[in-house]
Amino acid sequence: MSDDLQRITYDLQDLSILLVDDQEDVRRGLKRLIGSLGCQVQTSASGEEALALLRKEDFDIVFTDIRMEGISGVELLEIIKHNWADTEVVMITGHGTIELAVSCLQNGASHFITKPFNNNEILSFIERAGYKILSARHARRFSDKYDSRTIIAVDKSIKKVLELVERVAPSKVPVLIEGPSGTGKELIAREIHNRSPVRDEPFVAINCIALPDTLLESELFGYTKGAFTGAYKATSGLFEQVNGGTLFLDEVASMSPLFQGKLLRVLQEKTVRPLGSRESVKVNFRLVSASNRNLEEMVRRGEFREDLFYRLQVVRISLPPLNERKACIPALAQYFLKQAAMEFPGGEERLPELSQAAITVLMNYDWPGNVRELENTIQRAMIVHSGDKILPSHLGLSGDLNLGSEAFMETSTYEEGKKQAIENFQRVFLRNALQRTNGNISRAAELCGLTRAALQRIMRKLDIDRESMVQDKDARIAP
Repeated sequence: MSDDLQRITYDLQDLSILLVDDQEDVRRGLKRLIGSLGCQVQTSASGEEALALLRKEDFDIVFTDIRMEGISGVELLEIIKHNWADTEVVMITGHGTIELAVSCLQNGASHFITKPFNNNEILSFIERAGYKILSARHARRFSDKYDSRTIIAVDKSIKKVLELVERVAPSKVPVLIEGPSGTGKELIAREIHNRSPVRDEPFVAINCIALPDTLLESELFGYTKGAFTGAYKATSGLFEQVNGGTLFLDEVASMSPLFQGKLLRVLQEKTVRPLGSRESVKVNFRLVSASNRNLEEMVRRGEFREDLFYRLQVVRISLPPLNERKACIPALAQYFLKQAAMEFPGGEERLPELSQAAITVLMNYDWPGNVRELENTIQRAMIVHSGDKILPSHLGLSGDLNLGSEAFMETSTYEEGKKQAIENFQRVFLRNALQRTNGNISRAAELCGLTRAALQRIMRKLDIDRESMVQDKDARIAP
């Protein structure tokens, strides 16, 4: 793979699991079940034996029976959380000890399973917890070599996309990348180029929706001197400039029917005619296009040329929205956090920790703006946070103001939690008032039932900028 683009992929085979139970048939059955996922699984017949293994090796998840001779599962849980806090512990319980298992959850256990086992429940938990563990692990290992074009492939759907990229990259067939805005279509296009035989040639990208037909034609086809007002010299178009490399056309669905016909001719004949010229010029390029709209549906409605559609989509790659690949979110968030930290003096020395409550909020959010919105959210959190942790209140996502949620469990005392809840409420309430009054402080104070001086004092304390309320009054309200 090219040094210009990195891929990060990992599977559950990197997950290390320890099974602790004094019944051999239970150990054997669980090992066979969990091993079917490809995980590395070891077993132990007692708490004492388990501790000996834990001192020698690192385990990501420990499954332990609650009732065992010697060190019980409850005692083992306490020892593990004290010495290996990041290790997930799952309690194995019979029906008679469910209350005890629930008590273990309050003391740090991640989950409990009851006998007889529900295989799907166990596999589902390991997949969910495993991807979270591995994504956080790999995120912590990021180094400066990863740039803004890093692809983080944790979810199975993205791994399948990259497998298809690997197969199609060596050929020169046209590729159509489909997916909602913000899902990383250009990133995939660059990956195709960087894994192709022409990786050392140019990669040129243009957003079709940003240009009207006349400008799009001059940009792609070029023009002669005097072809139009302002054409002071002959200029080659992007089809020529790419010179054997890859041309990426983003948002091809926005092209007019007239321009669609012109593009089709270029694809068929591999020639372009610059504006103002009577001569055609041979061009050599690999075309990758993208659309956030369903071109096949547009063809059925007569909004996109069928012949051009089939030319563009010799191979189709579909990118799922972020809310369908949530396993990627922790690793993406950690990566964007590190990138954002590098924008500040001190770089990694200022890198805060992404709290578990913040990760929970990120995982539960729907992400209508996809990966791009996640990146912007993390950048905002890096700016507004204080201390050494990113908390839910720093994310600015709707739904953060939930006093019964985990958002306030990151604080160490009742008073700190109360203070955070009050400040979170004040941010939401005051920003609502300022946005409703377009930044008018006197009217906002009246709406809040406060004096102007009291409102300004709270604004200063919470660092709320009145101007941002005027300029961005249609934006999502952030606590």
